[in-house]
Amino acid sequence: MAFGNGLEDTGDSEMSEINMIPLVDIMLVLLIIFIITVPVVTHTVKLDLPRATNEPNVVPPRSITIAITADGEVHWDKESVDESRLIANLEAVAKQDPQPEVHVRGDRRVEYERVIKVMAAAQQAGLNKLGFVTSPDD
Repeated sequence: MAFGNGLEDTGDSEMSEINMIPLVDIMLVLLIIFIITVPVVTHTVKLDLPRATNEPNVVPPRSITIAITADGEVHWDKESVDESRLIANLEAVAKQDPQPEVHVRGDRRVEYERVIKVMAAAQQAGLNKLGFVTSPDD
């Protein structure tokens, strides 16, 4: 016969303590990982790396506007040009580094074929940055 203290454990009571063993296991594993990786980080080859300045490009990219009027006349930055002069200007601009952006402004009444010819001339000259200028609807 066993003598008890009056508090008998019937097995129905719930455990009121937190099990610390899994927490201790995880902490020991993390400690071992940190002990192994710290020497790798601190013992590296000493190098005198070059310094670089990260200055933004303050010069905005140059853009050229080619306007095509309703009667099919072509203007290069507000100057009227014929087809041969347009091709010569496009070839000269294509050789620049960096290439400027070419903005095509076509009148809404101009024939679409005329705009396509200007775009084809720009593409044949080697220009890559070509865009249309439009106005928002009122």
